[in-house]
Amino acid sequence: MTWIETIIISIVEGLTEFLPVSSTGHMIITQNLLGIPQGDPFVHAFTFIIQFGAILSVVCLYWKRFFQFDNTPAPEGSTTLQKLKHRYYFYWLLIVGVLPAVVIGLAAKKSGLLDWLLDSVEVVAVMLVVGGVFMLFCDKLFNKGSDENKVNEKRAFNIGLYQCISVIPGVSRSMATIVGGMTQGLTRKRAAEFSFFLAVPTMAGATLLDLLDLLKEEASWATPHNLTMLLLGCVVSFVVALLAMKWFVDFLTKYGFKAFGIYRIVVGGIIIVLLLTGHSLAMVD
Repeated sequence: MTWIETIIISIVEGLTEFLPVSSTGHMIITQNLLGIPQGDPFVHAFTFIIQFGAILSVVCLYWKRFFQFDNTPAPEGSTTLQKLKHRYYFYWLLIVGVLPAVVIGLAAKKSGLLDWLLDSVEVVAVMLVVGGVFMLFCDKLFNKGSDENKVNEKRAFNIGLYQCISVIPGVSRSMATIVGGMTQGLTRKRAAEFSFFLAVPTMAGATLLDLLDLLKEEASWATPHNLTMLLLGCVVSFVVALLAMKWFVDFLTKYGFKAFGIYRIVVGGIIIVLLLTGHSLAMVD
């Protein structure tokens, strides 16, 4: 991968990580447009690892909320474990929410299904359209949230189950978790913010697994050039995601999902037409 390719893909990641349009799907499309060979272990790992930069943008933008502790006294008679849970309840909810993704994600990775999906631009295109059609109607179906409803253990776990759908590129982790939150009675804003928070342990875990996999492989990939590309990718995705995130919350709160649904249908439809007519997505061969 060249410097320009790295910057372009990282900008795409930062812009789309927290939008309901599938960041992984857009990176796969971008890699195809740039003519980057699919199936390379480093390219697969790069796709996940640069998402770490976007994750850090959540911690930076919401640092007061992310580093929150409940300093109120725990209920009388609480055990030590219950007191810890009371004080660190926010982090407990993240653990509960990420558990389904840990199970499903590991199963998909070990079976080889995840690598196969990451090589399939056809899957991305179809899921963009399917998800886009769904998003045209999801505001009316689920927009009954109340500010009185907060994230609890049951809601966090159910949102985590929805997150598992996003193992399919093109679905969008953001869309799955936000819609999951809305089905649990959360407002769009509260569902979006919990989606951001849940991204931190989810994507941090995915990044760590990919780093470990790379370390297990032949170390020929660990060239100064590749390491520099990883660092550059994380920095670019961090900056772009930081700028995109706040805009997204404001836009979603005011206008909902419809515009994103139309965008997904248009992009996915164009790719399907190109593939069905025998055209390659690569801008360069």
